Amino acid sequence: MAEKQPRDAKTRSSDELQLVVFNIGREEFGVEIVRVQEIIRMTSITGIPQAPDYIRGIINLRGRIIVVLNLNVIMGMETREQDENTRIIVANIDETVMGFIVDSVSEVIRLPEKNVEPAPAVIAGKIGTEYVMGVGKMEDRLLILLDLDRMLGRNQLLSVQKISTQVSGVEAA
Repeated sequence: MAEKQPRDAKTRSSDELQLVVFNIGREEFGVEIVRVQEIIRMTSITGIPQAPDYIRGIINLRGRIIVVLNLNVIMGMETREQDENTRIIVANIDETVMGFIVDSVSEVIRLPEKNVEPAPAVIAGKIGTEYVMGVGKMEDRLLILLDLDRMLGRNQLLSVQKISTQVSGVEAA
């Protein structure tokens, strides 16, 4: 009897991660590309009154309303001024499509899984262990690997889902 392949075996070779690499401040991060729907340039964001500070607002992406989050706020990092490199990474988390603002997206890479180690305490303590998958060691740099499924706490995710449902209802009306 054949062994079951991992769910994402089609998108990754047996021992490599394919990652989207992005920056927030001076830190470099990576997320698995299978989690990313698309990457778009910064666009006009409509604010939501009384929304939590980690929710930047909503955008219209080809007729679909998407909640956009401040990733730097979620991770407790400094905010940098937006410029022509600022991007929104659109991802699906717990069946809710949302966007994350990042300072820039630099590349897509393949990283051997053997080059990924648990995050050192200094990194985990700085941005939180719950959503750090590990650290990818590359020739001349380190990449902090994030688990998008764990970026938001349960209450944060519920807030985003509630807003998404509300704006979808308005959109349909």
